[in-house]
Amino acid sequence: MKKWMKFSLSTLLIVILMFSITACTTTDKTDTEKIEKVRLVEVTRSIFYAPEYVAIAKGFFKEEGLDVELSTAFGGDKTMTALLSNGADIALVGSETSIYVYAQGSNDPVINFAQLTQTDGTFLVSREKIDNFSWDQLKGSTFLGQRTGGMPQMVGEFVLKKHGIDPHQDLTLIQNIDFANIPSAFASGTGDFVQLFEPQASIFEKEGKGHIIASFGTESGHVPYTTFMAKDSYMKENQDIVEKFTRAIYKAQQWVDTHNSDEVAEAIESYFPDTDIELISTVVDRYKEQGSFATDPILDKDEWNNLQDIMDEAGELPQEVEHKTLVNTEIAEKVKEE
Repeated sequence: MKKWMKFSLSTLLIVILMFSITACTTTDKTDTEKIEKVRLVEVTRSIFYAPEYVAIAKGFFKEEGLDVELSTAFGGDKTMTALLSNGADIALVGSETSIYVYAQGSNDPVINFAQLTQTDGTFLVSREKIDNFSWDQLKGSTFLGQRTGGMPQMVGEFVLKKHGIDPHQDLTLIQNIDFANIPSAFASGTGDFVQLFEPQASIFEKEGKGHIIASFGTESGHVPYTTFMAKDSYMKENQDIVEKFTRAIYKAQQWVDTHNSDEVAEAIESYFPDTDIELISTVVDRYKEQGSFATDPILDKDEWNNLQDIMDEAGELPQEVEHKTLVNTEIAEKVKEE
């Protein structure tokens, strides 16, 4: 009898222990299931997108139960291809790409739901040092611009025209060099002026290869330069995920806005292993100074209309599209009001 009781007690303890382990495993599995994976593709790797990296580095996505897998496409066309072919769930790219897709008659349009940057992110770099720069000094020069159809190129031409310069008549305009090769082309001697993103502009200045003399972002005004977007079908099927994603981005935008450039540089340093942290801080400070980082994810009508004005001026607007057709502000507004 005692032997049976001893066996029974032992067995009971084993069963209890096994149940406890199973219970723990189930809890862990449930917690794991709460983490939802999001495949995010960005158009390029840039300090210009600092709040995006802050959202990952500071755990804001994780707080929302999201596991964000970030990849870089290096080009607007490649980014949109990844999104449209279901190679990504969400894309960070220029809003003009959503208009191009819509104009092609897509049955599943791409919707802009959270704005990240609100100005152009490029700078005018001269080969020679110019102490008293004026835009008319570009007349008769060779200008190495960005690829045709992209926001940098359109904003570049918009700003030139704003200052009375016909980009196709008053200077020699080069636009046939691939985005990734523009810096090396300038470094090898092509062009008197070049339109560059950071940190390349500051790197050239530091190395004595060029001099930053003007900001296209300051000159062009507010525009939805880069936004997070997803296909309409994904938005409808994953409303909760999109809301969580937007909330994390808003947290990051507020964090960047309320922390100094050195703190932001420290937070995103791991995303730019080949760039000196002091240079990262300098670039962040330059973008903060000109208001490039949006402080909330709302893409308003004025910005959308300014975007289409710039596209139209460049002859790249396939058709005018209403703000409500390709922009969802409900999620961003809800997140901001919380």
